[in-house]
Amino acid sequence: MPPILLANAQLIDPEAPETRIGGLRIEGNRIAEVWEGAEVPGGALDCRGHCLAPGIVDLGVKVSEPGERHKESFASAGRAAAAGGVTTMVTRPDTDPAIDTPETLEFVARRASADSIVRVLPMAALTKGREGREMTEIGFLMDAGAVAFTDCDRVVTDTRIYARALTYARSLGALVVTHVQEPGLSAGACATSGKFASLRGLPAVSPMAERMGLDRDIALLEMTGARLHVDQVTTARALPALERAKRNGFDITAGVGIHHLTLNEFDVADYRTFFKLKPPLRSEDDRVAMVEAVASGLIDVISSMHTPQDEESKRLPFEEAASGAVGLETLLPAALRLFHGGNLSLPQLFRALSLAPSRRLGLETGRLGAGAPADLVLFDPHAPFVLDRFTMRSKSKNTPFDGARLQGRVRGTWVAGQRVWEG
Repeated sequence: MPPILLANAQLIDPEAPETRIGGLRIEGNRIAEVWEGAEVPGGALDCRGHCLAPGIVDLGVKVSEPGERHKESFASAGRAAAAGGVTTMVTRPDTDPAIDTPETLEFVARRASADSIVRVLPMAALTKGREGREMTEIGFLMDAGAVAFTDCDRVVTDTRIYARALTYARSLGALVVTHVQEPGLSAGACATSGKFASLRGLPAVSPMAERMGLDRDIALLEMTGARLHVDQVTTARALPALERAKRNGFDITAGVGIHHLTLNEFDVADYRTFFKLKPPLRSEDDRVAMVEAVASGLIDVISSMHTPQDEESKRLPFEEAASGAVGLETLLPAALRLFHGGNLSLPQLFRALSLAPSRRLGLETGRLGAGAPADLVLFDPHAPFVLDRFTMRSKSKNTPFDGARLQGRVRGTWVAGQRVWEG
């Protein structure tokens, strides 16, 4: 293939403090050269000053294969990801059946390779059936391609089994992804405790449930020395424990979903089930604390926590409706709210969207330098639009941003040097 030149772009390098005008040359599947300046060489694509950044690495995407392909397939998820500037989906094992055997993982890998136009890296279940009673064959699953292990939103309540799984994962160098909640307090809750939940008559959970779950996992981390990633930290009360764990040198990172960075409990309004998430939306004080934690680096990763649900599971009373929202296509424009609001710079944003998840998973992606993989997103951060959920590429349309005014349009997405989306 001839080289591809992208010129006159605002380069966003997560490893650099500021953006700069320049261009780059792609040869094969890698970036061969990066230069500064607004010149447009012959044969180059003029990016017209739009932003060029490493493709987003989305840690925690649910693709509903096997079992619920009507909600999301690898083909539809791949198209949605490319349209949203996501070049790597790190997929969850909370399927039906759960991805807990090498055979199931190999099936998923084959489907992803055949159908998805972006990279797919699968995670596997930590315990069989995600039931918390017996750990999976972690070594065999790693050999089959699992990049991390998680039971997703099902907390392993048996501390002895969890400790054994962490110890075994440590011996193999495996990354464990955990969802921190105290399951007894959280059971049946669909809102965060406070005046709003009381006025709406919704069963609620205290923010301390997250803190209690994190405290337990940090204690087990200290005991086992494992590698741990907390998929969603959403409350200010959990941050001091996370800060102490990092200061003490534990191998721990943390993430937050984009919805908990840009929405709060009041968005539920009159029982709008597209805003029913797990964990539930938090107070405005918690939201602001999460944004500040991302800016400081205490929280490492921003993800979409893409969770497709069909209309039948959402068109129910709030307490009975399924939790979760799609987010592959809205991750970038929603995250740009933090840039336009002056909370995060573009390099800070892509540090959390691309570089940090790449480093945590040991990937080469997330950089904008010579030799890096040519996984790129070109976008106009100022292009306004009103989101119509029925135009989205995901099979499921359960987005809380339906009808919202957003800024940020993806103009092009490249995976391994191949253009997979042209906006």
